[in-house]
Amino acid sequence: MNRIEHLYISPGHNYFGHHGGPADDHPVVAVAEVECIAGRGLRGDRFFDYKPDYKGQISFFAMEVLEAMGKELGVPGVEPAAVRRNIFTRGFDLNALIGKEFEIQGVRFAGMEECRPCYWMDQAVAPGAEAWLKGRGGLRAKILSDGWLRVATVAAT
Repeated sequence: MNRIEHLYISPGHNYFGHHGGPADDHPVVAVAEVECIAGRGLRGDRFFDYKPDYKGQISFFAMEVLEAMGKELGVPGVEPAAVRRNIFTRGFDLNALIGKEFEIQGVRFAGMEECRPCYWMDQAVAPGAEAWLKGRGGLRAKILSDGWLRVATVAAT
């Protein structure tokens, strides 16, 4: 069964744009629902209005990947917030949505590319996380229609 299990936003960047410097400490905030604004991003998130036509207005990550990574790297129970993605799903093949338009809970998206892991993952999760996540880092997408996502069982079309 397809499901959105967690939703997160963050007011600032902890790793993005911090190459060569220390990470920041902006919180990742769990929310029960989040407003998607077409072409702009998630209201309240660090990438909202980041730049016109930005391909990472929203990011998705599979809970199955998070759980497998934690088990294989010896850190079971990794908190979803550690990987700093927005929408945590169960039952979706996120890589299959790259290059496709899809809909979840009445909101339309365009799957753009893998949300490629970076070296910060080794610090945020565990040593080896960046390498382990290659090809499994989640999905970056554009928001094509306004609407709300909520933690719930969903059908993707």
